[in-house]
Amino acid sequence: MAGLSRRTIDGRYELDPLSRRGGGMGEVWFGYDKRLDRPIAIKFIRIDRLPDGKPNKELTQRFVRESRITARLEHPGIPAVYDCGTHGEELYLVMQQITGCSVADLLDETEIPVAWAAAIAAQVCSVLAVAHANSLVHRDLKPSNLMLTPDGSVKVLDFGIAAALSSAATRLTRTGVAVGTPEYMSPEQAMAGSASPQSDLYALGVVLDEMLSGENQFSGPTPLASMHNHMGRTPRPLRHRRRDVPEGLERLVLWLLEKTPDKRPSSAMVVYERLLDFCRDLPSFTGYVDTTSPHPVRMYAGVVGRIDAPPKGTSPTEPVLSMPARPVATHEPFRPSDIALARKDAQVLRAESRFTQAAEVLAGTVEPAARTLGAGNADVIALRIELADVLFLAGDYRRAAPEFAGLAADLSERDGPDNDLVLRFRLMEANCHAAAGETTLALTQLGQLLEDERRFGVDEDRVLELRRQIGLLELGAGDQTHAKKTLMDLLPDLEHRYGPRHPTALKVREILGGLDGER
Repeated sequence: MAGLSRRTIDGRYELDPLSRRGGGMGEVWFGYDKRLDRPIAIKFIRIDRLPDGKPNKELTQRFVRESRITARLEHPGIPAVYDCGTHGEELYLVMQQITGCSVADLLDETEIPVAWAAAIAAQVCSVLAVAHANSLVHRDLKPSNLMLTPDGSVKVLDFGIAAALSSAATRLTRTGVAVGTPEYMSPEQAMAGSASPQSDLYALGVVLDEMLSGENQFSGPTPLASMHNHMGRTPRPLRHRRRDVPEGLERLVLWLLEKTPDKRPSSAMVVYERLLDFCRDLPSFTGYVDTTSPHPVRMYAGVVGRIDAPPKGTSPTEPVLSMPARPVATHEPFRPSDIALARKDAQVLRAESRFTQAAEVLAGTVEPAARTLGAGNADVIALRIELADVLFLAGDYRRAAPEFAGLAADLSERDGPDNDLVLRFRLMEANCHAAAGETTLALTQLGQLLEDERRFGVDEDRVLELRRQIGLLELGAGDQTHAKKTLMDLLPDLEHRYGPRHPTALKVREILGGLDGER
């Protein structure tokens, strides 16, 4: 608009002065990429300051990491990530600009047809299936983050704030800090700050219930009240509030809204398959979906949709983002100096937070090095440790877990089961499984590790932290009985070790107070 100055970022991104809107972790503006001559959306991240006034480097690290992981996630239902950077003391993420109507606006303006509510949810499931297969959880699904475009496709916004599935050991996200919107937050997020693929499915259930009924039945007068409603309020069946909802769809929503994560659907693919039955015939949705002209997306989908589906009775394959296939190379003779070169290249990439590329550099050298020198060679072990750590930083937990397991096994045989590195790698393997949503396996491994650390006389601080992790993971899994016992046993030991006013003791006491309040 004439007369208003336009802010330009990095000499390239010109912001519309009237487009600013707030967000959970910062601000979003619309603007224009002057270099590539296209509209963009740009999200700024708030950098919290520490008590000494310095920027929070942890938050900056997390933002860079999440931006890179998000950019790697390719799906038509996710806005493309174009760029990220810093502007003064601000971090920013440049994304594809999406036009359409948010589900929040739909809810304000109209009654959403049952078939379209199911269709919107099914498209969200297709996004979640890819994200969850790559160890990403959205954490903040809500109507304002879902955009229905004029061609009928749905975009899931704000994956830029999605953290790689976190565990208590991840330094880039703090366990116990709830990320999300209280009105749509799963009980385990509200209670322990933990999130898994099933947490996203719960939030989707809340959104789907609201799209069908026109109200959020868990919304309270305050954020805390909403969180308590998710933890303790029994969901009301949909057909008591809207008669034309099919019985099967009502059952699916109640399944999504189970309080315990393990009782919800096992994956987004399962939910997607169930939703298809309710959106095979989509009615017109005048004012929101344009059917007057052939949209390229629908033309494209019309052909792709003819590809044969898996035979009945077989399980669909979970979509997985794979790395581009590397050309098959002719094996050149391995030289010991190749290890030093690979580590040097990987360190440069790691310093730039290019963890995926660093992992590929290291992985390409580990196999020939182990074949030539042996998996237990000291230089090869060092190379394998770097690979496992970089895979973890990249959020590639499914590849990192067996790397940590192999290191723990080999070093245990060489240096004994009480070796500090052996215990560390066992912990990291368990954290990888927790991060990938394999909670039962993670808890089993952590319990065995706790027994061994006590038997080996490991430092008390480490044992206390491991007990805290187990309690929070039990809580995140919905096992309140075991979590309460674990944390009640832990609290006096924390107070004895650190004092009753220590932040960890205060947090555990707060969680226990919340658990008592639910009874």
